[in-house]
Amino acid sequence: MSQRINDVVRLCCELSANQQIKTTVKGSSKGAVAAGGLAFAGGLVGGPLGIAVGGAVGGLLGCWMTSGQFKPLPQIIMELTPVQQQKLYVDIMAIIGEVQWTDVAQLTALVMGNATLQQQVTAALLGYVTKELQAEVHYID
Repeated sequence: MSQRINDVVRLCCELSANQQIKTTVKGSSKGAVAAGGLAFAGGLVGGPLGIAVGGAVGGLLGCWMTSGQFKPLPQIIMELTPVQQQKLYVDIMAIIGEVQWTDVAQLTALVMGNATLQQQVTAALLGYVTKELQAEVHYID
């Protein structure tokens, strides 16, 4: 892998770690379907009390089904294939194209020191994650 690609990938890891972003890839919908489906079925069988019981059981089932599927975004970025990393690099370079750097530390300092550039790179990263990886993004409180 090219050093410039590696620098951009590591910049993305640093940005997402700094903002404490977690993602899940196609997992949340399963949990939501389980919770909603069991609440609906409970409502059909037991009325209002059945909705409450079905929703609670469905919520627990959904939690169990999706446990461990939320990962920190830096971990997902580091697990990208070389082709995916190349695509991410192209997307980020469209924003930082004129920025000159010698190593990842300098690139990170340049981007983190410019609030507008930091926001644009973060937006491009999140756009890539949601569009290319079909992941849902969550900020840790």
